Amino acid sequence: MSRRVLRALLGFVMIMAVCVGGGLATAGTAQADGCYTWSRTLKEGMKGSDVTQLQIRVSGYPGYNAVLAIDGSYGPATKAAVKRFQSAYGLASDGVAGPDTQSKLYALQDNDCTPIHFTYPELNKCNSTWAGGKVAAGTAKANALSSMWKLEAMRHALGDKSIRVTSGFRSVSCNSSVGGASNSRHMYGDAVDLGVSPHSLCTMAKQARNHGFNGILGPGYPGHSDHVHVNQGPNHHWDASQCGV
Repeated sequence: MSRRVLRALLGFVMIMAVCVGGGLATAGTAQADGCYTWSRTLKEGMKGSDVTQLQIRVSGYPGYNAVLAIDGSYGPATKAAVKRFQSAYGLASDGVAGPDTQSKLYALQDNDCTPIHFTYPELNKCNSTWAGGKVAAGTAKANALSSMWKLEAMRHALGDKSIRVTSGFRSVSCNSSVGGASNSRHMYGDAVDLGVSPHSLCTMAKQARNHGFNGILGPGYPGHSDHVHVNQGPNHHWDASQCGV
């Protein structure tokens, strides 16, 4: 049974439990999502861990050459990202993360909080523990999660056609064994390499500029003729000269 089917069954069971208990599930919590369920409508000026969870999921909608801070504070940049997300999925574009926006996010995630088109194993072909990198295992895994949500946004913008991941997190030893750079962002869990799929490398390199990646390396940059590298590192570095990036 697929994870999406399991999620649907879980949501149905939990909704029925609420109804049988004598109450009617409200629009804001009716999903009873297996990963995370928001308990309030979120809007500009609010703060909290629920805002952080929202920011992770809309981090792929910061606008051209921008990065959304994941800081738990619903400021103008978060509002703008929510509006772009809403517009992308045909929702009322008001910048308020209410029941409709939350329901769309529920539909886009699996029970482990990854977006439905990407998985942890896909972004970690090195080991299953996320250990041995330049940061703690939990940090590397969290970095990979935000990368996946950015890729989900990019995938949707490219017509909901698949994006092929060829490399993600690497431990120091794994990075060395494949000839990775000594300062590779792969060891931080926030870098992903993309191979040709339905999209050309240049198509992906250009599109990545809109989805919160500080690093974009592709054709024209040494050693990147066969893939596009994107990362969330602290330094802005775009170089895919053959693609005009």
